[in-house]
Amino acid sequence: MRKLLWLATLAFLIVATFADAQTYTVLYNFGSNNGDPVGPHNSTIVQGRDGNLYSASPFGGASGVYGAAFRITPTGQLTVLHSFSGPDGFFPYGGLAPSTDGNFYGTTSAASETVGSSLGTVFKISAAGGLTTLYQFQGGLDGSDPRARPLQAMDGKFYGTTMSGGASQGMGNGTVYKFGSSVAYAKQHGFAPPGQPIAPLVEGTDGKLYGVSQNLIFTITESGEYQKLFDFNLNPQDGLNPNGPLVEGTDGNFYGTTYKGGSGNAGVVFKITRSGQFTVLYNFPGFGTNGGFPLGGLVLATDGNFYGTASDVNIGCGNIFRISSAGDFAALHAFGGSIDGCNPWVTLIQHTNGLLYGDTISGGHGGGGVFFSFSGTFAGLPPFVRTLPEASRVGQTVGIFGQGFTGTTAVSFNGAAAQFTVASDTYLTAVVPNGATMGFVTVTSPTGTLTSNKKFQVRPQVTGFSPTSGTVGTAVVITGVSLGHATRVTFGSTQASTFTQDSATQITAIVPAGALTGKISVTTTGAPSYSHTAFTVTQ
Repeated sequence: MRKLLWLATLAFLIVATFADAQTYTVLYNFGSNNGDPVGPHNSTIVQGRDGNLYSASPFGGASGVYGAAFRITPTGQLTVLHSFSGPDGFFPYGGLAPSTDGNFYGTTSAASETVGSSLGTVFKISAAGGLTTLYQFQGGLDGSDPRARPLQAMDGKFYGTTMSGGASQGMGNGTVYKFGSSVAYAKQHGFAPPGQPIAPLVEGTDGKLYGVSQNLIFTITESGEYQKLFDFNLNPQDGLNPNGPLVEGTDGNFYGTTYKGGSGNAGVVFKITRSGQFTVLYNFPGFGTNGGFPLGGLVLATDGNFYGTASDVNIGCGNIFRISSAGDFAALHAFGGSIDGCNPWVTLIQHTNGLLYGDTISGGHGGGGVFFSFSGTFAGLPPFVRTLPEASRVGQTVGIFGQGFTGTTAVSFNGAAAQFTVASDTYLTAVVPNGATMGFVTVTSPTGTLTSNKKFQVRPQVTGFSPTSGTVGTAVVITGVSLGHATRVTFGSTQASTFTQDSATQITAIVPAGALTGKISVTTTGAPSYSHTAFTVTQ
């Protein structure tokens, strides 16, 4: 009898373990209350300083049709922050993006009607819901119909895309734009057909911006230098119609999905190197439990795997899947429709508590979609901390998101102790310390030590050089901070073929042939850092 009891208990524990291992939970049914957002599309979900999640939906809100920005707690309590009404734009398809100022940034499409003379807006919204319209697109050279939220890059400026416009008389196939804290708008690039970028841009650890348009993968620098990396139109077996954003893996390559194409014409998961070498990792069959037609991108989770959603399973409601960088694929959860939602179009987010969060555009009790959490794998996805920004210079203040920060005793940047200030249990700030090098950030508190999900990049600083002028072949001593592991030194736009790493604060470089008068730059990780003054090349 005791043996039977033990076996029964063991069986219960095994079942409970697997149940806990991959737990899908509906946290909120959109449309449950008047004024709710409904039908979120490719809306980016982000984590705020308060530990809550923020996003927007292009439909619903107080008007019922123009959309709303909202906050939802990790346990499912939803608050509408702002309902769009028309003069402030409408149809916020892209969700929200975090920023170092504590606000969130987004766009409204306003594509089916005009708001004054506007064909879309860029807006800023606080965690309390205060909204400011920053820019109204005119539909000409500046573009129109932005479907993605902007990205705050390492330089502090915001970069985004429009799906249309970019040429005279409102024609064109979209643009890349940027603006700063003073909101001086600047067009960076206009797309030729097919163009029409929908997904948000991402910034690589090399400092370049990476994105997808209707059938292209491209890069663009902060100064507007555009390069096509890959053309899906050349071979439909490689996939067609990428709609979700790219994500950089720990190997420095980028990973993404396409909605169609591939061997089953139901989309693919792919990998692409920074130089444009493309590999299909998985072909969706379009039927059975593995499904197909992914509209969202991938998230790199703390277990080293990528997680994503497919929008349809055998003309069904879609699924959540996991895939490794080597292409090992597993379907984890099939959506059921009226109970747990249908058709997930969003790119999942991993909260610093370890859980994955996402939403569906339809299904649920009211048919307006659901907001859900998912626990991930058998071993679980461990909690971590996230920094914003992900790269900065020594002496600069960085925000750190997480949980359990009350009573924090130490913060370090790759082992270098940092001064810090705890703002709340879910947010603290730290100053990048002298001696910090690229690596993981750790936070030690009474609940344990949490590690960042990405390596923090310490940006170099060029503070001076000597001599200030010279001919080709002159040895120039460059001084600064965090110059260790330099990969590139340039004089003007010409790369130095010879340089010596003297220390973390000094480099000796030889003025290269062809160099012209200009600033000296040093690249370690991310974008290059430039000297304040120019080096004069003499004859």
